[in-house]
Amino acid sequence: MTTHSRGVSATIDPVKLDRLAEVAIKVGLQLQPGQDLVLTSSIAALPLTRRIVEHAYKAGAGLVTPIFNDDEMTLARYRFGADAGFDRAAGWLYEGMAKAFSNNAARLAVRGEDPSLLSAQDPAKVARANKANSMAYQPALEKITGFDINWNIVAYPDLAWAKQVFPGEPDDVAVAKLAEAIFSASRVDVEDPIGNWKAHNAALAERTKWLNEHNFHSLHFAGPGTDLTVGLADGHEWMGGASTAKNGITCNPNIPTEEVFTTPHARRVEGHVSSTKPLSYQGTLIDDISVRFEEGRIVDAKASKGEDVLKKVLDTDEGARRLGEVALVPHSSPISASGLLFFNTLFDENAACHIALGQCYSKCFVDGASLSQDEIAARGGNKSFIHIDWMIGSDKIDIEGVARDGSRVPVMRKGEWAQGL
Repeated sequence: MTTHSRGVSATIDPVKLDRLAEVAIKVGLQLQPGQDLVLTSSIAALPLTRRIVEHAYKAGAGLVTPIFNDDEMTLARYRFGADAGFDRAAGWLYEGMAKAFSNNAARLAVRGEDPSLLSAQDPAKVARANKANSMAYQPALEKITGFDINWNIVAYPDLAWAKQVFPGEPDDVAVAKLAEAIFSASRVDVEDPIGNWKAHNAALAERTKWLNEHNFHSLHFAGPGTDLTVGLADGHEWMGGASTAKNGITCNPNIPTEEVFTTPHARRVEGHVSSTKPLSYQGTLIDDISVRFEEGRIVDAKASKGEDVLKKVLDTDEGARRLGEVALVPHSSPISASGLLFFNTLFDENAACHIALGQCYSKCFVDGASLSQDEIAARGGNKSFIHIDWMIGSDKIDIEGVARDGSRVPVMRKGEWAQGL
């Protein structure tokens, strides 16, 4: 592949790449002068990561600490690692990250790994490694899901990922197409991306305001393969776009984002639901998911591909079979309109309404910052080592908001907002 200066593929627009790095720091994190930053990235994403570090220091960062992973090194573990090693994880590293977050360090992740990296590996080993990692990561994850600090995720067009999204294209063309799709979805393909994000955040805020004013008791999803009632947690609060962390910094955790989301009641979900897009989870593609809930818990689960991994995920802990998030996204969102399947949850979840298994976001409660873990649980918030989003929305799904007295208000019709705001 031809490249130019600083290791960037010649097919990736360096101006837009730099804008993405700037948006990650100024919009995604709103990094504050003197604030430290813990940054994780794949080695393949080095061209973007270097630019992010530059913009972080230009914004006055105290210390930026990068932590890298590499697909080939990950595969080496599965090819040559001792069996007992798959029950181990770098707890010391995550404890250090949690300590950094306790000291108000920001968190940024650059994603772009091969979605099917582990698809040919032993699913039992994949599940063991994922479980060990999830358990070790818990101290750091609690700081993130609790929204203690400002955090953000952005993406880079790695070649292996690009070839999965555009399988029939030459390498350079696939990377170029994925890069442009990322730039478009991330709203950096315009002259004033920061202003564009300001307007987008305002539109999402209008949606959350409408939903919070209605304070629905539950949502009812209906469509092909789906008849699902999702109870909403007591005192839940809808959020979307920019929001303010407990440290007082307003940030956009996900770039891109098209969703408004809240916390379901972990014990009040009933019915069945089918996925509308494949879930790419830790290098495994899980497709055609179909599950049935009783009293908030998944009691039956199937998938046409990756079912073994799905079932092992559901057995991670007690909370893994319950919901921690429900999110609404119109079918006409820019990511959906692109017609692309990204095989990456950061993007695909913003093409469709979705639910998440596992850990809830404590910020999605009124006065969530002041609630204890016991209070969150009492209100219906779920606790788990995992948080996995998967897509259940399409242009064939209707959603109604159900009030406590049983009255109903249309929220979405055929995948679009029923209420013009």
